[in-house]
Formats: sequence, structure tokens, C-alpha cells
Amino acid sequence: MPIQVDHDQRRTIIISGLLDIAARDGLHTVTMRGVAAAAGVTLRQVQYYFGSKQQLMHAALSHLEHQSMRRWTDRIGHLPAGAGNREILDAYFDEALPLTDDSRAFHIVFTAYTTLAMTDPALARQPFIDGPRRLQAEIASILATARDAGEIPAHTDPDTEAARLVAFQHGLGTALLIGLHTPATACSLVAYHLDALFASPKPQPHSTPNARRG
Repeated sequence: MPIQVDHDQRRTIIISGLLDIAARDGLHTVTMRGVAAAAGVTLRQVQYYFGSKQQLMHAALSHLEHQSMRRWTDRIGHLPAGAGNREILDAYFDEALPLTDDSRAFHIVFTAYTTLAMTDPALARQPFIDGPRRLQAEIASILATARDAGEIPAHTDPDTEAARLVAFQHGLGTALLIGLHTPATACSLVAYHLDALFASPKPQPHSTPNARRG
């Protein structure tokens, strides 16, 4: 009976080999032969599933994005009943910031992709920013729902606020990696920003015109 090969699993194993190398030694050290050794497969198998190093790098980037979104979705699924949009954004920051080994590896490798895309024409041609754009659109949708529910001010522009939150997350993540912030101070900063965003709008006092004196 012929051996059944799970091709998706084989691709995942190879991509995991690349990510292990990138997180440990840097993305610039990745080679097809090195990935084969890290994944425990042959070079020919790597070349079979990914025709070139650029294709392998792009596949690994897509894998990172899907993993991160899946973990965020899992976090949302474990929120208590009645959790609102603020809690969903809390879950996003808990997942996206390098607070665990998995999220730290993700942030290191994604930052390396960002740097390499600026100097590697082959990688730069790949749809590198598609993932962040999808994430930003998802957060904008959450903010629009929160605005419609009266959880954030009515004048909030969801697209602008989503761009601000994603930029904030990327900067804060890098600050965590280099030791500028600790996990505790980073979480405090997130709470500070979200508290300000979700603060209940203060009612404006109604001015009563003075009665004319006769």
C-alpha cells in the first residue's frame, strides 16, 4: 500500500525549520540547505515544495500571519460571556506584543522581514504589507462596532484609530525586545491608551441663558 504523505504537514515542518533559524540566528542566515537540515528533510524536498528561497520566505511570512490571527481568534474565543470590544482589543495586544516565547519569536522574525524587505528587491516585490493591512482593517471593524455601540466617542474615525493602534503595537513591541520596557510597563501603557479610547464621553453642561432683568 503506498505511503500517504500529508503535504500540508510537510510544508509546515519546512516553514517551521526556517522560522527556527530566523528566530535564533537571523533571517539573513537562512539558506535552503540550512532549512532542510533544521526541518529534518532533504534539500530536494524543500525545493519540491518551495521552488526558490524567495517563495519559501514568502510562505513563511504568510504562515506567521495566519498563526498570529489564529491565536488572537483563540483568545477571543476564551473571553468570558459578555466581553466587549475593549476586551477583544486587549486580547489583540496580549497576542501581538512579545510577552511569550511564541509572540517574541514572531516579533523578532517579522521585524527581520521588515528590515530585509527594504534591501532585498526579490522580497520587496512580495505582498509584504498585505498582512498588516488585513489586521488594520479587522481592528477598524472592531472600532466601528464599538463606536456604533457608544463604547467610544462618536467622532472617532475607525480607520485612523486602527492605524494608530497598530503603529503603537509595533513600536511598543520593539521597545520590549530591546529592554526599554518590561512586560508590566508595556501592559500598563496598553491599558492607558485603551482606557483613554474607551472612556465614557463626559456630558456637556447645558448653558442656560440668564433671564433678562426688567
